[in-house]
Amino acid sequence: MCCHLPASQLAVAKGNAMSNRWWTYQKERFPLVAHGPLIAAFSSSAVCFSALLRGSVRLPAAGSLLVAFLTAIIFFVQLRIADEFKDFEDDSRYRPYRPVPRGLVQLSELGWIGAAGALIQLLLALLLHLALGWILLGVWIYLSLMSKEFFVAHWIKRRPITYLWTHMLIMPLIDFYATACDWAPTQSWLPRGLFWFLIISFFNGTVVEIGRKIRAPEDEETGVSTYTALWGRPRAIFTWLGALLASATIACLAAREIHFLLPVRALLVSLWTLAACLGWQFLRKHTSQAAHRIEAFSGVWTLCLYLCLGVVPLLIQTLCH
Repeated sequence: MCCHLPASQLAVAKGNAMSNRWWTYQKERFPLVAHGPLIAAFSSSAVCFSALLRGSVRLPAAGSLLVAFLTAIIFFVQLRIADEFKDFEDDSRYRPYRPVPRGLVQLSELGWIGAAGALIQLLLALLLHLALGWILLGVWIYLSLMSKEFFVAHWIKRRPITYLWTHMLIMPLIDFYATACDWAPTQSWLPRGLFWFLIISFFNGTVVEIGRKIRAPEDEETGVSTYTALWGRPRAIFTWLGALLASATIACLAAREIHFLLPVRALLVSLWTLAACLGWQFLRKHTSQAAHRIEAFSGVWTLCLYLCLGVVPLLIQTLCH
């Protein structure tokens, strides 16, 4: 005996199925619980660092913080979507368990989400300050070039270092947009010292990118380019530690611009020492657990560094005044 649901219940059921599959996609490919706090620290610290450079002792306007955060999180969603398009053939061949190859979501659907995100970004930019629209356009252009692998896909994929730095350049561009959410509406010119903060975002992005692609031997997959597979474990670890050291050095230069050098230097020396211990542990045992610690630490490093270069010092300044 067949059971027919009323049209209203069928619509509800379809709606639940739709929301469930997007929730699953989010958990697998862009977990908001993990990425949300990091992007919030990234965007808010960019706004606060710009305010500190301007000599402000007050918290930035809520609108600047909100536009920076929402635009940044959409940028990172768009980067994930671009990866889905770029990697579709390889994912279908080597990673059929991922959401797009297994049919959970379609590339066309992701494309519409990326386009809708761009419209939201444009509206937010124009609401805050017209000049942000031009900066937004610049980030879009570079993101589009990345999505096409700069039209030299086979050449660039054979050169891991070139691939890494060309793709990490998107980070200073997003960071520049986030800082502009502060300085563009207030003074319309770049604060002196902003350059160091933009360079930090490049190295922090490198830290996270290398850290997430350090794998234990049993976790390596055919067709997946990890840095441990490409370079071997020792070189991958030393490169990761080098990126951390570069990030720390530039962070100290940025901290000097806002008169917060001693706390930042003390924190980063402690964190880098811990990173060296984690790297040594991985080289000795190279287990999945040791590799996951490196990936997790990369996120912790980035979170702490951004907070100490923007949110924390500005809060201290505000409380003192």
